[in-house]
This record gives sequence, structure tokens and C-alpha cells, in this order.
Amino acid sequence: MKIFSKEQIYEGDQVTVERQNISSTDLMERAGAQIFNWMHARLQGAQVPIHIFCGIGNNGGDGLVLARYLILDGYNVKTYVVNCSDKRSKDFLVNYDRIKNSTKQWPILLSCKEDFPEINPEDIIVDAIFGIGLNRPVDGWLKDLFVHFKETKAFTLSIDIPSGLSTDKVPTDEDAVVWAGYTLTFVTPKLVFFLPGTAKYSVQWEVLDIGLDINYLSETTTEAELIGKHEVLSLYKPRDKFSHKGQFGHSLIMGGSYGKIGAVILSSRAALSSGAGLVSAYVPKCGYVPLQSSFPEAMVITDSDEEKITKMDFNIAPTVIGFGIGVGTDAKTIKAFEEFLKKNKTPLVIDADGINILAHKNTLLKLLPKETILTPHPKELERLIGKWKDDFDKLKKVKNFSKKHNLIVVIKGANTITVYQQKLYVNSTGNPGLATAGSGDVLTGIITGLISQGYSPLNAGIFGVYLHGKSADIAVEDYGYQSLIASHVIDYLGEAYKDLFKQPEQSPAQVEEGKK
Repeated sequence: MKIFSKEQIYEGDQVTVERQNISSTDLMERAGAQIFNWMHARLQGAQVPIHIFCGIGNNGGDGLVLARYLILDGYNVKTYVVNCSDKRSKDFLVNYDRIKNSTKQWPILLSCKEDFPEINPEDIIVDAIFGIGLNRPVDGWLKDLFVHFKETKAFTLSIDIPSGLSTDKVPTDEDAVVWAGYTLTFVTPKLVFFLPGTAKYSVQWEVLDIGLDINYLSETTTEAELIGKHEVLSLYKPRDKFSHKGQFGHSLIMGGSYGKIGAVILSSRAALSSGAGLVSAYVPKCGYVPLQSSFPEAMVITDSDEEKITKMDFNIAPTVIGFGIGVGTDAKTIKAFEEFLKKNKTPLVIDADGINILAHKNTLLKLLPKETILTPHPKELERLIGKWKDDFDKLKKVKNFSKKHNLIVVIKGANTITVYQQKLYVNSTGNPGLATAGSGDVLTGIITGLISQGYSPLNAGIFGVYLHGKSADIAVEDYGYQSLIASHVIDYLGEAYKDLFKQPEQSPAQVEEGKK
């Protein structure tokens, strides 16, 4: 799913008005009607008090349309106009007149803190104050209003985006943003729904289709995409009946040091479970027995050193190499890695201490093959690109880093983002259970195994992150967040693959409709 910028959404609105020969007021009517349909399907006429707070721009106009529909359908509604300026949008004024004329209820004007209504915890607040076009900080009595919403503990539904939240900035004042329990957003999810510093302002979100021009939506290229089942299905490579292991490549996992051989075991198992035809592990001598005894499917090559990797010589021709898990940052290991990079042409996936080595000696970056994949956690990323001011500054730095070195960077987090050049791929799977030792090693193995099978590095990164998260989503149903461990993610990879082809369950109403 494309994640459009606010500029593209405005352009899409205008294109739709022109191509469909409708007015902007008609488009606003569609938006308000869709919100009403969503609420009505869930409330079914319940008489819970609904407080709709409308700004004086187009977001407020959406709120007025919603209020009119709800009132005419018999709901218990109070409508407020948040009088924060003398300027009103044309479509707001049209719908202000419509609600007065059709319902005979005049919206209540709010101009100061003393005007705030009493709201009970059992009530519903609809936030239609500011949309995506807000370009100034919220302060004064408006900020007090947002705090009032929060203090009531009432369920808060925001329209398009929580008021006070920008699409391209992280707020500096948490009280100057509406904290929404749910956001009904138009056309596309907003990038701020997926970033650590801004996702907290909406517990859940849902996209509403308001009928923007389909050609505009399909033809417009976006900087960011949300990756779900539909997107990765197009990447999936099916297997032929007469396939054999030689067609799915040979993954080499290089890493480990004394006490950290488990990381290599996890990564090697994940590479094979993701579909690699063959997997070899290159480890110090202390890793030979653990690997051979715990993972018999892998072949093992050992360094001459007992406790760490001091050279990287092997007589096989792997399809792809995963490096860095548990390898440590000993000077001899760093030297061996540098000598290896000078002659290596094989695709690489680099994680953990491999990234720390690159951060320690950044001259090695120029030796990496193009489209090498780096999979850092936040502290490893900071060592690589430096500190950042906020999430948007981080993304800017990573995009510039990716473009400069022609690398793919997987920013691990609640919504892992794969970055290549100036493009962002935001993952939709995964859960807090992945905050456990070894889950990153498993991800490295999965991505390595996918490249081994012939996936391009970028597609392997996108698909691998999705499978990793989906496997955890399925496994957590059996283990819960606290008891999920990295091995479970490997064990459920097969279920994640199978889930790609599962059809969504139909509701009883859909089943009955299909019988007609």
C-alpha cells in the first residue's frame, strides 16, 4: 500500500474534483459519509453521548458532515466549533449552513477554556479540529482543550490524523497533540503512524476509501510503501515439482566467538528454514561441536583459532554470505574481515558486530558489494550514521547513507523500515515478542536464505522482514509475548509461508450473500 505525502493527497483531491466533475464540497460529503458508515456499523443506534469538535478548515468540515448524518439518524450528538481563527474554509462554511438548516441544531462555539464542555468517561469524542495541513504549533487554550480530552478518559476518534500531529514532524510538546484511541484516515495511512516518536498518538488506525481518482493513485510514485501480504505475494517465487537443492543456492553464515556460537546456530537454521538449498557455517573451532550436534543439516567450516575468527578462508563458492552475528570486534577479526572484503564479490548480509566493525572502521564501507544489506538495531545504527534529532532526521540520515554507499539498510523496530536510496518500505508484521535475544540473528538468516534462492537483495530484505514478523505473529498465539523466543520464530516460518495463500475468513453476512 502506498503511503502518500500530504502534498500528494492534496493533489489527488484536486485531480479527483477535475476528472470526476464534482465539487470539493461533494468530496467532503463522501468523507463525512464514510466516517458515519463506520461509526453507525459499530454503534447501531446506541445513545451514548457523542461530542464532535470541528475546526474551521476542511477537517472541521468533515466533522460537520458527520455530525449532520449522526443527528439525522437519531444519535445523541453535540457539535462544537473550535473558534481558533477568523478564517474559515469555503467547504466548512457550506457545511456549517447545512447542519443548521437540516438539523435545526446550531454548533456550540468554543473560544476559551471556560467554554469547554463536561465530558464523561463513557462518552465519545470526535476530533475533527486540524487535519494534515496544520503548519503551526498548538498552544494556549487549544492545547488546554487537547489536555481536557485526555483527562476525561473518553474514547477519542480522530479524523484523518490526530489534531496537532504533523505528517512530517515529531511534536516537541506531547500535550499539544490529541491522543486518539482510533484514527480514521483518508486514502492512505500516514508515515507518522509507524514511527516510534509519533505512533503513540493513535492506538489504532484504519484507512477509509473516499473515491479518489484511481488512475492518480495507481500512477503516482510515493516515497514510502506499507508492506503487507498483498505486497509480498508479488515477490514470492514458487517451486517447480522437479526442483532440487542446487537451484536454491548455498548460504554461508560467518560469525560466532567463544560463548556466542548460538547466534550462528539460529542464523543458519533460519537460512535453511527460509528455503536455502544448502547452508554452511564458518565459525571458530569452539563452534564445531555445538553446530554439528544441534544442527545436523548444516555443514561446518572452522577457523584455525579456537575462540574467534582470525581469517576468512574457505574452499566453497557460496551464493550469499551472512556475516557478523556473534563475531565480536577483536582486532584480528577486524583485520580478517578487511582482507576478505578486498577480494569478495559475493552478496552480503551484515548484522550485529559486522555493523560495529564497519562503524569502527568506516573506510571498509567502500569495499562492500553494491546492495549489501545491513540490519542494525538502534544503537548499531547510531554508531554507523551518528546521533539523530528525531525519527525524521534518522530517516533522512539513513536515506543519504544508503544512497552514498549504495546499500540497503533495515532499520529494526516495531515497524521495521527497509531503506534503499530514497525509498522506504514499512513493514506491517511483528509484535513485542520479538524483543528477545536472537531474533535479529534469525532475521539475518532469513534474508540470507532468500538471497540464496534468487531473490534480489532489496526483495529479500522486504520479504524477509515480513516473514520474520509474520512468523512471530503466528507463534505468539501459542506462546504469548513474554515466552516467545527466537527459535520459535524459526519453527513457525513454514506457517508464515502458508499464510501467504490463506483466504480471509468470511463473515456470516458475506457467506449468506454468496449463496444468493
